[in-house]
Amino acid sequence: MEKRQVNPMVKMALEFGPLIGFLVAYFLLKDRTFVIGGTEYEGFIVVTAGFIPVFLIGMGALWWLTGHLSRMQMVTAVLIVVFGGLSVWLNDDRFFKMKPTLIYLLFGGALAVGLMRGESWLQLVMEGLIPLKHEGWMILTRRMMALFLSLAVLNEVIWRTMSTETWVLFKFPGLPLAVFVFFMFQGRLFKAHGSEDPDSE
Repeated sequence: MEKRQVNPMVKMALEFGPLIGFLVAYFLLKDRTFVIGGTEYEGFIVVTAGFIPVFLIGMGALWWLTGHLSRMQMVTAVLIVVFGGLSVWLNDDRFFKMKPTLIYLLFGGALAVGLMRGESWLQLVMEGLIPLKHEGWMILTRRMMALFLSLAVLNEVIWRTMSTETWVLFKFPGLPLAVFVFFMFQGRLFKAHGSEDPDSE
């Protein structure tokens, strides 16, 4: 399908709506236990089971509207289905809590491989959204690699040592806010290494 533009608010709603729904549903059901097919499931597992199809519907709608999904979105969708499905199937919330760790390790590791080849794979992933010269992309890639690896370690520490409620708040809005703050502090880099012509790179 041809890549199309979509209203930014619609795009944001499709990307963050399922996460907000997960957060609200968790706090409504976190203290409840459900018996399904003779098996008891905590509220977190039930919310996880509901989140998976809602997330996939959101990604499907985004693909239908724009004709495109980024590599990061596709990888994230696969890992949500696999690790969320394992949590529901095995009735064990640890698998879903591990998912962000694996996602950030994969992204950080992929960026590291690109850097070792003298390339910025971040530039390919972000698909020209930021007009930067090659040197700027390399610097930003190194910083993003460090961010991803740090978030992977932080996720492991939080889910293994803190409550589920703390982990849920860390996942959303904590993780998106961390990435937002990171980019807010990259202004000097964008100014120093910006490319006047986005198509020149």
